[in-house]
Amino acid sequence: MEHENDGDVSRPPKSKKHRGKHDKPKPWDEDPNIDHWKIDKFDASWNESGLLEVSSFSTLFPQYREKYLQEVWPNVKSALKEYGISCELNLAIKILDDEIQCDIIKIANLVRNKERFVKRRQHLVGPNSSTLKALEILTGCYILVQGNTVAAMGSFKGLKQVRRIVEDCILNKMHPVYHIKVLMMKKELEKDPALAQENWDRFLPKFKKKNVKQKKVKTKEKKPYTPFPPPQQPSKIDEQLASGEFFMSQKKKSAKKWRDKQEQQTQKTAENKRKREAAFVPPEEPRDREAKSEDNNKDVAAMAMSLKKKAAEFGKQKLSENINAEAYIAATGETSRKKSKRSA
Repeated sequence: MEHENDGDVSRPPKSKKHRGKHDKPKPWDEDPNIDHWKIDKFDASWNESGLLEVSSFSTLFPQYREKYLQEVWPNVKSALKEYGISCELNLAIKILDDEIQCDIIKIANLVRNKERFVKRRQHLVGPNSSTLKALEILTGCYILVQGNTVAAMGSFKGLKQVRRIVEDCILNKMHPVYHIKVLMMKKELEKDPALAQENWDRFLPKFKKKNVKQKKVKTKEKKPYTPFPPPQQPSKIDEQLASGEFFMSQKKKSAKKWRDKQEQQTQKTAENKRKREAAFVPPEEPRDREAKSEDNNKDVAAMAMSLKKKAAEFGKQKLSENINAEAYIAATGETSRKKSKRSA
């Protein structure tokens, strides 16, 4: 079969796509040559009057990047100049001023233990560098803690305060927080002109160092090395087999368990009763008191016997002679005192 093509074949027209409420023809849809994502390069003629405001900011960088920044800075400066941005690399220009001095404090040789050194150095920095920032504000010095040294830059008075604070912290004499409290109080006292010529020691707080007892680390004693493994511990089933409980019925097992529980309860009740009764037991009197009471009783008995003898002698003498009773009693009293002193 041969298929004959008569040229253009009439096709049914396509139905138009239904457009929504917001689906309307856009003016840029008509020209396909327009690049809507293209960003034109900025031209100075667009802003002939210049900028209305000037903004600036600064960023700190670590010391080990200083050499690299010095090498790259000309390229950075030329690249930013095209956009009208000026930049400046500040490498401690303040130190060139006559009123600014620098001090480098070595802290590595103050503590031998490395763990203590790291911990105390962290006390100087504080959480999120809050302690270091407070010290910078109160002393008016720039402080940098790096490795085994602390660098400070500022006035002579501020550098003296910084050195004292750093050494007290590393030597564990006083925490930097207490120094901050003292410096804050001094700042307040400086505002009062009446106290300018007075001693401020009575206003400043005095902190006492508290020696907190540290917990002793329990060291395990090393057992002598043996190539043989330790003997295997008996399991629960082995213990039941040895005691004969394994072969008991469930009823006997529960009865044995109940008896053991009763025995434990009786022992516990007896112990508690003994503790309660111990509070009512009278304490034993010391032997010294008993010995003193016996000596006193002996002395009283001896005095009574001597008085009886003297009374009998006095009665005999009275029959024979007229004796003054008061003089006799005084004389006998002195003799009895002498005897008691000799016996003592």
